[in-house]
Amino acid sequence: METRIDGHTVMLGLFGSPVGHSGSPAMYNYSFKRVGINAAYLAFNIKADEMSNALNKMRLLNMRGANVTMPCKKVAANLVDELSPAAELVGAVNTIVNNGGILRGYNTDGAGYVENLRYHGIEPKGKQLTILGAGGAGTAIAVQMALDGAEAIYIFNPKDVFYQNAELTAQRIMEKVPSCQVTVNDINDKTALKEAITKSDILANATKIGMAPNIDQTNIEDMSLFRSNLIVTDTVYNPQITRMLADAAEHGSQIIDGKGMLVWQGAAAFKLYSGKEMPVEEVIQQFFSDDGGH
Repeated sequence: METRIDGHTVMLGLFGSPVGHSGSPAMYNYSFKRVGINAAYLAFNIKADEMSNALNKMRLLNMRGANVTMPCKKVAANLVDELSPAAELVGAVNTIVNNGGILRGYNTDGAGYVENLRYHGIEPKGKQLTILGAGGAGTAIAVQMALDGAEAIYIFNPKDVFYQNAELTAQRIMEKVPSCQVTVNDINDKTALKEAITKSDILANATKIGMAPNIDQTNIEDMSLFRSNLIVTDTVYNPQITRMLADAAEHGSQIIDGKGMLVWQGAAAFKLYSGKEMPVEEVIQQFFSDDGGH
């Protein structure tokens, strides 16, 4: 990489803590080189209370942008100068673009989910979605699906600290996108869950259930809920095929694993930074044949 760094090289980075495990520098630097962009991407270990200082340095050093990971996403949303519609609704930022000192925050997590659907030939417009989980990923998916034309979204979450946030998210979405109806229910209400999945075109797991090492866990124990015209997706990418996806496939549903969402949210950020398309197929081959991501 050193051979392409010169006095005109633009810097980008990842802000969060910890970041030493991240695959983002390799993914972005590979893509910049392949597309012919004179930029370098580094990972910076930044804690939430250091974000204000980090953003000031971003302006000072004229960094083009940065991805933001935990625990800094919500803090970043309060510190940037502008927010995209999705970031405003989600209340969290995972991508910052520096336009002449004006920092605009985006949330590409939901965009990554939607673009992964489209990559598999599925258009969100007019669809009904049941989403399991109301944390950061679930909120981002619900918001972006609504913005992209989903007809109805059924959010299910345990009655924990995220449940109230889900109710607030539902209210915000319906104010912003009145054509999309959003409801929130307890994930332990099996009757409501069955009714929602029966009406839905897409079922999305946005919880950590099924993630390694707990690979035998699933949110869906009733195999009758899976059917041939139901698309079942997961945000978990380790393992690539979770128990829920395996069960769904066995009962005839189309399945989409979580790795694609990681790639496409990165591709969305790449386009925001550069105005160019990330070489997605190459990136999948190079970095996502095994586990990866921010």
